[in-house]
Amino acid sequence: MALNVLVVDDSALMRNIVIKVLKLSDIDIADIFQAGNGQEALEQLNNNWIDLMLLDINMPVMSGLELLDIVRANPETKDLPIIMVTSESQEKRISTIEQKGAGFVHKPFTPELLRDQILKATGVTHE
Repeated sequence: MALNVLVVDDSALMRNIVIKVLKLSDIDIADIFQAGNGQEALEQLNNNWIDLMLLDINMPVMSGLELLDIVRANPETKDLPIIMVTSESQEKRISTIEQKGAGFVHKPFTPELLRDQILKATGVTHE
């Protein structure tokens, strides 16, 4: 099953890096959507079928954690697989992310690490 992925990060450069690594991760990807903050991400979620969100924490307008709370509170998106892709390293914050049902990948990361987290979050099997 090909995945529609939403990459959310306030840095266009980081979004491009995540997309490049995503393409190298050997996961079957359909469409890749982008958003520069949480508000743009909500618009993408409302307008497109998204199977997976790769989400930064520290962004203007709406942080990744605020977006995560909104997504989890919405019955239509509460089960959306989300992986926080961030340079955050505070154990308390990582614990909070996991309690909210999201995966975690620390920047910088390898295609293999991202692939493994995507497989774990989505339940898609790797061929």
